Amino acid sequence: MPDLLLELRSEEIPARMQRKAAGDLKKLVTDALVEAGLTYEGAREYWTPRRLALDIRGLTARSADVREEKKGPRVDAPEKAIEGFLRGAGLSDVSQAQVVSDPKKGDFYVAFIEKPGRPAEEIIAAVMPGIIRDFPWPKSMRSGSGSMPRGMSYGGIEGKGSESLRWVRPLQSIVCTFGTEHDEVAVIPFEIDGIVASNVTYGHRFHAPEAIPVRRFGDYVASLEKAKVVLDAERRRQIIAQDAANLAFANGLDLVEDADLLEEVSGLVEYPHVLLGTFEEDFLSIPAEIIRLTIKTNQKCFVTRPHGETEKLSNHFILVSNIEAKDGGKEIMHGNGKVVRARLSDALHFWKRDQGDLPDLDTLKASAAKFGLDLAKPLDQRMAKLDALNVTFHAKLGTQGERVARIRTLAKELAPIVGADAALVDRAVVLAKADLRTEAVGEFPELQGVMGRKYALLQGEHESVAAAIEDHYKPQGPSDRVPEDKVAITVALADKLDTLVGFWAIDEKPTGSKDPYALRRAALGVVRTLLEKDIRLPLLELIWGGVVEVLRRVSDAPVDEIAKEVRSIQNETAARFSVALTYLPEAGAKPLHDHQPLVTDLLSFFHDRLKVYLRDQGARHDIIDAVLTPEADDLLMVARRAEALTAFITSEDGINLLAGTKRATQLLAAEEKKGTVVADAVSEALLTLDAEKALYAAIRVATAEAAEAVAKEDFRSAMQALSKLRAPVDTFFDDVLVNDEDAAIRANRLALLKAIREATGTVADFSKIAG
Repeated sequence: MPDLLLELRSEEIPARMQRKAAGDLKKLVTDALVEAGLTYEGAREYWTPRRLALDIRGLTARSADVREEKKGPRVDAPEKAIEGFLRGAGLSDVSQAQVVSDPKKGDFYVAFIEKPGRPAEEIIAAVMPGIIRDFPWPKSMRSGSGSMPRGMSYGGIEGKGSESLRWVRPLQSIVCTFGTEHDEVAVIPFEIDGIVASNVTYGHRFHAPEAIPVRRFGDYVASLEKAKVVLDAERRRQIIAQDAANLAFANGLDLVEDADLLEEVSGLVEYPHVLLGTFEEDFLSIPAEIIRLTIKTNQKCFVTRPHGETEKLSNHFILVSNIEAKDGGKEIMHGNGKVVRARLSDALHFWKRDQGDLPDLDTLKASAAKFGLDLAKPLDQRMAKLDALNVTFHAKLGTQGERVARIRTLAKELAPIVGADAALVDRAVVLAKADLRTEAVGEFPELQGVMGRKYALLQGEHESVAAAIEDHYKPQGPSDRVPEDKVAITVALADKLDTLVGFWAIDEKPTGSKDPYALRRAALGVVRTLLEKDIRLPLLELIWGGVVEVLRRVSDAPVDEIAKEVRSIQNETAARFSVALTYLPEAGAKPLHDHQPLVTDLLSFFHDRLKVYLRDQGARHDIIDAVLTPEADDLLMVARRAEALTAFITSEDGINLLAGTKRATQLLAAEEKKGTVVADAVSEALLTLDAEKALYAAIRVATAEAAEAVAKEDFRSAMQALSKLRAPVDTFFDDVLVNDEDAAIRANRLALLKAIREATGTVADFSKIAG
């Protein structure tokens, strides 16, 4: 069967776009061919900095013939309806249609339309121009005559305006060949903006710029290899990684691996050559993170360590060139070294400046007093500056200084729950965002937290405070570690809770796949921290507290007025919280209980993240649903219940518990749905049969034992106690007619079943468990 080779060659394609663009090309082409009636055995995409390529194997040479049946109107339908049917079916006369009889619909017309298959070459030529013209580049440009408005001309070339091709960079040539392994291949003839598809490509722009005729994919790859182009991106990555490691080892060094940089560099070169650059050892006084980011960001180079070191860097870096230089790369290494030295000089300047005093300390005294800062210390100065400048966190949520104040309040409530030193927590909170005003973080935002920790240690802060400054951003994804230090855990939780509550309060929640403020990540971070560090947290109480703080600080009313009149808060959990919001009708504020939907919705959002986390840990969805109630705010207890239930449910006791519970609760639910009266409590006086008396006694014993076990958080023992109800429940249903003719007896017997549901409900809702 024939194969299709497609290459779209252009000027430089940005490295970050290459992989996706190649995948888009594969999907667009294969989808279009399949939709046109062709099939294929396999397809693979390729990309370099100057080309996208596609190899489709085993493509059918022709689409199949198709016979379509098109139903028409009844034979006695109006003439115009019949004429419309004929036009739609491509028939010139009604005699070309067939009449089909239906016992219900009567006689009606049917057209049988024969559509002969088309050659693959014709289909390819038809679909390619549209795919190329409408290609989904994130950014694109017009070039040549296409960059001039229609009607303008230059040098005899007429402008094409909006009809011209848009491509990421100017498209230069197209290869499109089709044929079997042994036969002569054909060039598929189509044209885009004056570029005609051919069987001619070009190699490396410097080493082999001459035209190269190609036929099939195999000789295409070989020809490019000879012309100094490595087509396969994975192979380019392997060459760079292996050669860089070998070059480092040969010089007594270890390569500091960087997967993201490797991916980017492999998209910058078609013919990789690794070289070793050098800078002065004096620059090693700069923190390793800054050196690495400076060299990576500005020069796309890898850093190295002395062999056997785990933290310290060497003064050598590895660069990747796209050419094989005649002088062995001396000029390239020299040029890159000059740029790296200049960048490191800037970085050294930032590093030293951040450790010095700010020039306007007198203007920072009010901010320093607000947060208890020591203006003799550089990091304290930066926090005061952050507040004094009123740097915006979010237009609707105020400044960074206001946010730190909110986090401070939440962290104060969290510290005793986590078991952290309150004074260290408070100190960590007020310094946590200070490095946002450092020059190092201004140049490299990804170093926020990391630089804060270094500057904190330099000015003598407690190790826990320094650790919290870096780790309060963690975890930043499912594979990132959670904070270890209790101070860091406290600040991290307060930071994420404030973020979530704040954006919920201003109705900036995630929608669909859009989550611009990474709120799903923040909620998952809270869930992971609580579960992996065994922290029991009253989430509802803290969410209410966060709502209070947000509303206090974004309210139009002054803070002193907010303290004027405290309204009775309907939500009991919120009423226990140490901060209350004043209801000020004159300020247009809502009563606090009016924010109940916000709190409920945010708790549900945490539940969604908890479900994702537990499912990833292997928990069954029905077991999660059984232990997770809408008001559950102690996520650690939910996880422990799910774990205990998972382990228990397949045991003999678990099978008994599930069977006995379901039999009772399903009948009760059915009667409740019909509106049957259920007594509020069981009346012993109405228990006349031995089986119902025995069940009531068993329920009382099991309920007491289960309650005692639940109080000790021993959920397995609670379930074992409840599993003993299986035998008396079975006997009850064998010997007792629940729906007795006497309404009082019936209501009392249903109350027995309700007591079973209430007892088992202290552990889980067993009606939601499959099986």
